[in-house]
Amino acid sequence: MSTMPVEPKAMLVQIEQVIQQRLAEERARLEKEAGVQEKVVHHFQKPVERFFTKQERGHTTLLFGGLTWKHEKLVHGAFEALGYKAEIVPTADVAAFQAGKEFGNNGQCNPTYFTVGNLVNFLQRLEAQGLTKQEIIDRYVFLTAGACGPCRFGMYEAEYRLALRNSGFDGFRVMLFQQAGGLSQSDCEAGLEMNLDFFLGILNALNCGDVLNEVAYQIRPYEVHADATDKTLDKAMDYMHEVFLRRKPWQLEDKMAGFLGSFKDTAEYLGKFVNQLTNDDLTASLVRCREMYNEIEIDRLRVKPIVKITGEFWAQTTEGDGNFNMFKFLEKEGAQAVVEPIGTWIVYMIHQVVQRYKDQKGLEEGAVMPPMWRLDKRGKIEWTFRNKVGKLRVAEAIFKREYHKLQESLGPLGHHLIDQYELQRLGHPFYNSRAGGGEGHLEVAKNIYYSNKSLAHMVISVKPFGCMPSTQSDGAQAAVVSQYKDMIYLPIETSGEGEVNAHSRVQMALGEAKNKAKREFAEVLEKIGMSLEDLQQFVAEHPETKRPMYEVPHVEGVVGVAANFALHIADRAKKENWSPAQVLAAVN
Repeated sequence: MSTMPVEPKAMLVQIEQVIQQRLAEERARLEKEAGVQEKVVHHFQKPVERFFTKQERGHTTLLFGGLTWKHEKLVHGAFEALGYKAEIVPTADVAAFQAGKEFGNNGQCNPTYFTVGNLVNFLQRLEAQGLTKQEIIDRYVFLTAGACGPCRFGMYEAEYRLALRNSGFDGFRVMLFQQAGGLSQSDCEAGLEMNLDFFLGILNALNCGDVLNEVAYQIRPYEVHADATDKTLDKAMDYMHEVFLRRKPWQLEDKMAGFLGSFKDTAEYLGKFVNQLTNDDLTASLVRCREMYNEIEIDRLRVKPIVKITGEFWAQTTEGDGNFNMFKFLEKEGAQAVVEPIGTWIVYMIHQVVQRYKDQKGLEEGAVMPPMWRLDKRGKIEWTFRNKVGKLRVAEAIFKREYHKLQESLGPLGHHLIDQYELQRLGHPFYNSRAGGGEGHLEVAKNIYYSNKSLAHMVISVKPFGCMPSTQSDGAQAAVVSQYKDMIYLPIETSGEGEVNAHSRVQMALGEAKNKAKREFAEVLEKIGMSLEDLQQFVAEHPETKRPMYEVPHVEGVVGVAANFALHIADRAKKENWSPAQVLAAVN
């Protein structure tokens, strides 16, 4: 045992501390002089989030939004048919934009502020109704889209978490769909089952929403009785929502499942897939919606410019303050808006993966392809490549088949999905199709496609202020417009403010598109030798032509609905040997 007194021992400890402190100070001085000063680095760690578990499913509500109300209503039905409690977050407005700026980071893009602020406002309304913050955190989760690449869309998850924390909802759960790489299963694999039933339900809902939405936009500008289309659309959407609510996933019968034993899961998977391809319940339901639409009386002889809407995905999809209510404004100004289906974006993502596989073929085996005589290695590379691409090509073909089946069930007004390889061919000379982020080359390609195919008098591209992929696209559009002289193209940057200025710019360009449509119609009248009164008389004598589902063929080189309809009437009048009343009176 040490016999050293306590006081001298304490003194030695103090001396040692002073020595170590002076050594540390001298070490810091020498490191600073040598430029090797050590810095403490604090790496960012993604917050660990509480899982959404299967046991919570009965009392936890899935929140989602960001699309049109038509798509969201059908997705809601699909969620609840699978046993989830679901609720739609209302369309984002300017108040949501202001909340997003208040609680989020500076310098974010327009959709970020709108969508993030919209969620915060929704949760605050729940709190105002009497729920505590903890009850909201426990009883609700938010499901949204995510992405990667050169776009602030990839920062949405972090922005949601920051705004939720700043607004007092720290710990609120956010689950992501990923634009690349599927679903973020690590966040939600227990509570939200990412199985075939889930994916088929969502895709069917989105596809039905696409075709119902597109047809409504084609009918509304020509309706004889105001609001007839919107009333019919409400009725049709209520009906389709019930269809999705009653739609239960296909399952093997118990006896058959017991008989198959270990092959049960494989058989059930194949059965669900075959049922999707052969079941006609959705097509039959859309036929009924077609009959609802066909009760609307329309006047196709109204001369209206057709305006194609393209641009950044959210800005071209939302129907509210996020894009200055552009669709309603165009219709109010006497135009027909052509909306973009979500299906185009889905097929585009498949196409981009196929393209990446082509570009990276063989790279997993090394930077250099094996020599010609190594048939074994070359054969393996070729088999791996063809297997990957083949699966995606099959997936693309099946998706397009299912989409077109629904579209055709709803009648002749809808359009097939545009071929992605045609869009790539058109857009690549102006915008490299390998460039990722946002809509990639699609903005340029769709501008050329709709103008050259005589499908639109004018193209408007709506995008958030400062959106990098869309800004790049605008630069490329300058070369496009210089090459295609007759093209009317207008880029519109959206934000929470500036609606009057944006509408003014659209009005000026729309005036040119209206004149273009009027000249086209006048040229058609001169060509067919009939007046507007003659055409109106024919329509009055043939009431079936007043119905939306009466098929009018599209003539190559003719854009407007009125012009195409006039050509069709002239052709039919000739075949039926029909003459206007004034002509018959003159002959008699």
